[in-house]
Amino acid sequence: MTLLPQTVSEINDRVAQAQAIGRVPSLVAGVVQSGTVVHLAGAGELPVPDPHTQYRIGSITKTLTATLILQLRDAGLLDLDNQLYRYLPGTPVGVVTLRQLLAHVGGLVREPAGDWWERSAGSDLASLMAGLSPEALVHPPFRRQHYSNLAYGLLGAVVEQITGQSWWEVVHERILTPLKMSRTSYSPQEPFARGYVVHPWHGALREEPRYDAGAMAPAGQLWSTVSDLARWTGFVASPDPAVLAAETVDEMCSPIAMLDPDSWQRGQGLGFQMARDGDRVYVGHTGSMPGYLAVFWVHRRSGTAVVAFANAYNMRGIDVGTFGVQLLSAVLNSEPERPAPWRPGAMPPPHVEPLTGRWWFMGMEYEAWWDATRNELVIARLDGQQKPWRFRQEGPGQWRGTAGMNHGEPLTVRRSRSGAVVALDIATFVFTRDPWPAM
Repeated sequence: MTLLPQTVSEINDRVAQAQAIGRVPSLVAGVVQSGTVVHLAGAGELPVPDPHTQYRIGSITKTLTATLILQLRDAGLLDLDNQLYRYLPGTPVGVVTLRQLLAHVGGLVREPAGDWWERSAGSDLASLMAGLSPEALVHPPFRRQHYSNLAYGLLGAVVEQITGQSWWEVVHERILTPLKMSRTSYSPQEPFARGYVVHPWHGALREEPRYDAGAMAPAGQLWSTVSDLARWTGFVASPDPAVLAAETVDEMCSPIAMLDPDSWQRGQGLGFQMARDGDRVYVGHTGSMPGYLAVFWVHRRSGTAVVAFANAYNMRGIDVGTFGVQLLSAVLNSEPERPAPWRPGAMPPPHVEPLTGRWWFMGMEYEAWWDATRNELVIARLDGQQKPWRFRQEGPGQWRGTAGMNHGEPLTVRRSRSGAVVALDIATFVFTRDPWPAM
């Protein structure tokens, strides 16, 4: 993908304006298509923006921690709806479930007890656990969304308890290595951007310390580059089954709670956040640590994404999450969406072919066809009012929905006495070849 000249100009202008208005030493943003950086925009000189320079990614780390938890769930090693005490016995906040922790709806306080963990030397897991008390539960579960860094420290502890390895070892082995994210690391590796706090009046810089977060590392420790996070966005858009099944990533990218119930612009899934801009929904996360800001958003349908880093604790007057949304929307608004190329299909198996073609239900017309690449029957309403339904065969005449409104619902093939297919019974809704069948 090559961006149009006007798109490049607009992205460059937006990044330059944000760096100047926000007063950050360096701001770098990458436009990504299918995991590859197709345009890099940067402003500032401390350091000169580069796709291979590390910045601290803060809470974007949580998306990797959540991925580890879902890997373990898919492997049958845990249940998201089990309470925390099943994996961390004796914890005084053990009534919350792993699902609640992942989506920040468990009611936990935002930060662990003690000194501010982001700007002090991290403690070990035993100290983190010793600092817990029943008072750390400040809201009833699922009553409201309350962002909790502590929740992800505890999820990292679950990973260690189940695998017998350190959280970082598991991240490196199960995510970074298979996705070839070789410039994503636990500690900074040169070249990396130094992080600063900018004096509000004088514009002077104070370099921030770079502490090891210890037991809170799963909430915000990692360092990465534009190029490496581009690979991560490629995985989010088109999952590698060696890391996590596409269905599981879909589950993670579905909203559990709305961050703004009055406007429904931001949502929270299992580790991932959602942002809506008009008819488009983006998936990603923001991040901050003392001296650093980060954001990535992915438009999963098109595989288009943005990644942006700044080496200051804030951009004056600019929200980094909104900045990322505006960048991605600017790209998608300017670039024509190219349809996927058509490719020849394959004839369905003989027992499936009688199920294909036109069907009717209550005066509405549907079409069924065979997806040979996924071995699924697809049924779509011809007026385009619904997303297509997908079904996978479970046995003779029996299918089960895998996507769309009928996900999980049964499809039963009805036959005449002679064995001819006469109807499809989908969750008691009977589809026939006749647009006006007798009752």
